Amino acid sequence: MEASPEYTERGGRLLLVRRRPPPSPGLGEALKAGLRRSCACSVQGAWAQLQALFPAICWLRQYRPREALAGDVMSGLVVGIILVPQAIAYSLLAGLQPAYSLYTAFFANLIYFVMGTSRHVSVGIFSLLSLMVGQVVDRELLLAGFDPVQDGPGPGANHSSLNSSAAVLALGLQDCARDCYAIRVATALTLVAGVYQVLMGILGLGFVSAYLSQPLLDGFAMGASVTILTSQLRHLLGVRVPRHQGPGLVVSTWLSLLRSAGQANLCDVLTSAVCLAVLLAAKELSDRFRHRLRVPLPAELLVIVVATLVSHFGQFHGRFGSSVAGDIPTGFVAPRVPDAGLMWRVALDAASLALVGSAFSISLAEMFARSHGYTVRANQELLAVGCCNVLPAFFHCFATSAALAKSLVKTATGCRTQLSSVVSAAVVLLVLLVLAPLFRDLQRSVLACVIVVSLRGALRKVRDVPRLWRLSPADALVWVATAATCVLVSTEAGLLAGVLLSLLSLAGRTRRPRAALLARAGGSSFFGDPAEFEGLAPEPGVQVFRFTGPLHYANKDFFLQSLYSLTGLDAGCAVARRKEGDPGLGAGTGGPAGGRDPGSGSGAASLVPAAARFHAVVIDCAPLLFLDVAGLATLQELHRDYGALGISLLLACCNPSVTDTLRRGGFLGEDQGDAAEDGQLFPSVHCAVQAAHARHQELAAANSIL
Repeated sequence: MEASPEYTERGGRLLLVRRRPPPSPGLGEALKAGLRRSCACSVQGAWAQLQALFPAICWLRQYRPREALAGDVMSGLVVGIILVPQAIAYSLLAGLQPAYSLYTAFFANLIYFVMGTSRHVSVGIFSLLSLMVGQVVDRELLLAGFDPVQDGPGPGANHSSLNSSAAVLALGLQDCARDCYAIRVATALTLVAGVYQVLMGILGLGFVSAYLSQPLLDGFAMGASVTILTSQLRHLLGVRVPRHQGPGLVVSTWLSLLRSAGQANLCDVLTSAVCLAVLLAAKELSDRFRHRLRVPLPAELLVIVVATLVSHFGQFHGRFGSSVAGDIPTGFVAPRVPDAGLMWRVALDAASLALVGSAFSISLAEMFARSHGYTVRANQELLAVGCCNVLPAFFHCFATSAALAKSLVKTATGCRTQLSSVVSAAVVLLVLLVLAPLFRDLQRSVLACVIVVSLRGALRKVRDVPRLWRLSPADALVWVATAATCVLVSTEAGLLAGVLLSLLSLAGRTRRPRAALLARAGGSSFFGDPAEFEGLAPEPGVQVFRFTGPLHYANKDFFLQSLYSLTGLDAGCAVARRKEGDPGLGAGTGGPAGGRDPGSGSGAASLVPAAARFHAVVIDCAPLLFLDVAGLATLQELHRDYGALGISLLLACCNPSVTDTLRRGGFLGEDQGDAAEDGQLFPSVHCAVQAAHARHQELAAANSIL
């Protein structure tokens, strides 16, 4: 089909000709076409869908062992060595036994290897999600009559016990001890969160995570890190304090710690001090000499091995009452379907868990993809992370997502593909099958040290607040409010507060965007903002107005206030007074109200001058991203009022979306070639100004003849 010409020549001048858009199908036809595409079945289509669902099918066929195998094996071994101690440590945050953390790390690496689209992201146990899981587990343990403080071998806490026999009978837990019920809660929560993520991926909601801004995520990470640090202080000091729930958790925990400081276990305190010093020194050395080190120092593993040996031969648990990790069974536990009753109880908690995990996973995948020159699919990432939660939930695992620290280690050690995740899973499997019982005498204070040191990066983000304030006070406010709410109220409340503030900040920026009258640079075709460029002169008889934002129901009043204030004419008021028969209101207009703040509400009377100083208003629609129904009604009302005053209203640089809205709303003619449309829409401000002058000269000539 021959395309319509983009331009034509008339009288030696180049004139733009608008293309005719294809006829839009009706709703019924669109639904039928969508159903035909969805229901069409063929071998090629099924194979394409299978490859899209399991990206490993594609890249494994193109894998080049000579180029990638060495880097993948090295990065997989290093990440696996780092992953084992972190997995055991993060079990403290989740309130679960260490074996379940190892199960989680194993299954998550294998599933993401098959379904993930990122080549460098490491999916596994994440401290923030472990904290959120632990808070739900503690709450449900209390409701079931268990004591959450009895979380491992220690003085007087060698076995789980029930506080309320009524709770046992009510919940049917006669054959389930504390650890058994805790993992039931965690798997139910994980399964529901994974189902949410899978549904988001199927429905194409990968873009939703983009509304969690980076300041929000950084503030949430900072606030959650303070909560994690607070939760680990009892292990660092070796004191038994109640695990508080609900709003004010951090403050209540600190008060309990201060009251119990005199009961600190000296052995745990000394162990924590030594381990923290060694780990922090090792991290600083790794950061300082990271360009010279081919492989990061496995400081966590070395500290855990040495601490386990010292604790075992020194008999710290028996002699000093130091709390230790306890028995870690080898092998795997038989799979079990998560409890449906618990799934209903934790459905609301799973929503925030799914949102946080999705946001961090997608943002990390996109970050590494940009830095290494490839693309990822957000919806497929949701499916991959969701399946990393849904399937392992049947194997006694809890929530996972992408983790920044381990992803950076993978990149630094030469990772090329997700084959490194298989190597990491093999390292975890070796520990599960052979080495797990060796960590029985590992002190919990050492695991707490590993967790605290891993928070360095998140806690250091507080240094970015001054720079963020200089760049954008609104984003800095979101950061501070999210972090403060996480610390003072709860992590869920902090996430909700951050989301609301981010949306309000976004709405506020579109609510009152910058508005200005443009001026011309000499005799050129350039029109700019006099506040930005020097040497510009106003166009005689024409007001060129720019509104740097969309026009919708929330800012339509500010749009009119800005236009009326800057041009010096309230067209609506002028038309109303003319109808009342005020003799001082001819086709009058005014000059620009220099220096007046748009929307300052200086009074309508001052915006209705009697002397005519302009005959046309040109609206630069280039920054006008979209119009809604209220915005369209505003332009229609403005066009009617200006027309009653004898002033032309012209639009320049409208994008196709705005043009289509104007046409469908009746602002223009129904056909694109109508004279009404050609006389109101122009491809540039310069063309609109020329047309306004030509139209005014024609009217002046006609009036002089009459």
